[in-house]
Amino acid sequence: MKKILSLFIALSIVVFAASETELERAYAKEFAYLKAQKNMLEKRLDEVKTTQEKKLRGLKSELSLLQNVVLKKNAQSEKLEDMLFRTQQNVQSVSDDTSLIENVMMQSTSLLKPYGIEINVEASNYQASLKDVFANTQRLIHRLSSVQTTPGKFYVADGSEKEGTLIKVGNVATYGVSSDAAGALVPAGDGKLKLWNAEESAASARALLEGKKREEINIFLYENSEKEIEDAREKSVVDVINSGGMIGWVIVVLGLVALVLAALRSAFLMSASKSTGNLAKSALEKLLKDGKEGALNFLKSEKGSTARVLKATIRNLDRDREHIEDIVSESVMHESGRLDRFGSVILVIAAVAPLLGLLGTVTGMIATFDIITEFGTGDPKLLSGGISIALVTTELGLIVAIPVLMVGNLLSGWAERIKDSMEHSALHVINEYSKQR
Repeated sequence: MKKILSLFIALSIVVFAASETELERAYAKEFAYLKAQKNMLEKRLDEVKTTQEKKLRGLKSELSLLQNVVLKKNAQSEKLEDMLFRTQQNVQSVSDDTSLIENVMMQSTSLLKPYGIEINVEASNYQASLKDVFANTQRLIHRLSSVQTTPGKFYVADGSEKEGTLIKVGNVATYGVSSDAAGALVPAGDGKLKLWNAEESAASARALLEGKKREEINIFLYENSEKEIEDAREKSVVDVINSGGMIGWVIVVLGLVALVLAALRSAFLMSASKSTGNLAKSALEKLLKDGKEGALNFLKSEKGSTARVLKATIRNLDRDREHIEDIVSESVMHESGRLDRFGSVILVIAAVAPLLGLLGTVTGMIATFDIITEFGTGDPKLLSGGISIALVTTELGLIVAIPVLMVGNLLSGWAERIKDSMEHSALHVINEYSKQR
């Protein structure tokens, strides 16, 4: 049995050994085949990589060339845009210069025409037209800057017309000299002239007529000889207030009311302050000499806040100290209404006056802008009314508010000192009476 089993094992070993050898041979063949496939694929992969690298280098070269072309095109485009912008600027500059020259020529012709100078403007040759303008303007400036003497007429203060000599300083000033009148002339309307009310200008007029040189001359410069210039006169207080309109008069009335109230309060406080010290001293003497009844009988004939406070104090001298002090404080507080009379009204007027001035300012500016909207800004006289209201009311408001505020505060401080004096007098009476008890 053992032999059979051994034989079987030996045969199995031989069979398995033979099978393993064939399997190894099969694996070896498959491995050799796969290795050959691998080598072939690696070779093809290298070939593909080489081909792709060549193509990539070629594409990169083409891309670089295209990028250079694009950069050149961009540079050319920017250059063309810059040239186009400069061209547009030049065109705009030429257009602006042309418009400016046209405006200059239009203004020149309109300004020179009143002086009898006609300018022939050629749109195709502005240079020649500008030379003509400058030449005529230079001659006109020379003529206007010189002093010319011509016979003429002018009016004097009484309205009579005088014949004499007119001395023109360009077109901005004129002097007139006749046998019995001389001085600076101002426009009287419609191109006429009248004698200005400045006596110092007579010597200047005669000196210019005689060709004498003076270190100083009295001259009146005007802008337009067609508009009449009113005679200068000093404004009175009523004129200034009238220029402020209704609001100006309201401010003045409030200022007068505050002045009257301040005067009344000053008189009242003055009488109260005078009697405080003397009355307290006399009442204390009566109290120490004749007792409470004698002091009260003395104070019955006296009037005023101090007398009432002292009466309330002496009447309650037998009470506790704290109670008496409360009575004194209550009496002083009761008299505060009389001492502070008109004080709040005065301070209210001081606060309202600048606000009314501001209201006048706003009203005047509204009126001024309404006139500008309707008539424009050609004539300053049309604007003077609104401007006067705007400025004068503010001035009046401040003129009233500043002193009234100062006086109101001073009177309030005065009233507080009188209250303190009454309280001190009452406490002094209490202390002196307590010492005698």
